[in-house]
Order: sequence, then structure tokens, then C-alpha cells
Amino acid sequence: MSRKKEDKQSDMSLKVRDVMVKEVITIDEESTVKEAAEVMNKFEIGCLISVRKGKAMGIITERDLLKRVVADEKDAAKTMVKDVMTSPLVVAEPSMDLGEAVKLMFKMKIKKLPVVDDKRLVGLVSLTDIARFQPQVIAILKQLAARQAAPKSMKKVIDYYVV
Repeated sequence: MSRKKEDKQSDMSLKVRDVMVKEVITIDEESTVKEAAEVMNKFEIGCLISVRKGKAMGIITERDLLKRVVADEKDAAKTMVKDVMTSPLVVAEPSMDLGEAVKLMFKMKIKKLPVVDDKRLVGLVSLTDIARFQPQVIAILKQLAARQAAPKSMKKVIDYYVV
């Protein structure tokens, strides 16, 4: 492939910034998981980015609430977000190629990727967002799933979009 054609192709590839959600809902890590669940319900979302003094420190998902609070029979009104969140954060930059973001998610067995620009939280991208938005990602997922078993947490998305 000629250099010009290769450059043109890479210019056309989608980046994380093209599909990320820019309005990211956050919660202070000192909040209770009950408060986190209330915020998730209010906004009808499946995760929150936990912050300390405005800096993204971790992520708390519905799965975290089920595994680390409900299953362990912890008191949601007394358990702090910082005690059950997933940390440190695995993040992407807005300029990251979508294919690279998918590979990172697959490798780290995660479905949601906070987007950070110059240490500042600027968005969030999920595997479902990417799969819905980018048919080329389906090919990448197929290749990754063919090489190794898909992470359990991603299997539903892969089975639905990669048939």
C-alpha cells in the first residue's frame, strides 16, 4: 500500500473522541455506595467515575455494587465508594484509535474506559458504544476472541454484536 493511501486511511479511522460520552457523571469517593446507587438510578447509567478533589481516582459500576456490596452483605449506607471502586483507573486518551481502545479493554477485561486528556477527565467510552458505532471494531473483536477466550464480562456484548 502506498504511503499516501496509508495516511489517508489512518486519517479516516475513528478515534475515541468520536464516540465517547462527554457528559461524565462523577461521585466523590467519600460518598456512600447508597448515594452512588441513587445517582446511577437518577441518571439511568451503569457506572460513575469516583473523584478525589476533582481528580478521577476510580470507577464504580453496577457489577461492583453487586459483587462487593450486595454479595458481601455490606451496609450500603455505611460503605464508602472508595472501598469498593475499581482503582487505579485504566484510561484512554481522546486521540486513541478505536481499535486500540478495544484491544486495551479486551486485555484489561473491562467494558468502560474513562477518557483523560492532560490528566483531566473528558469523557467515557464503553465497549457497547464502540461496537454500535464502528463496524470495523467487530472485526477486531472477532480476531481477539478467536485468539483467546473473551473475558466473561465482555461475552454478552461480543455475542450480541459479533455473530
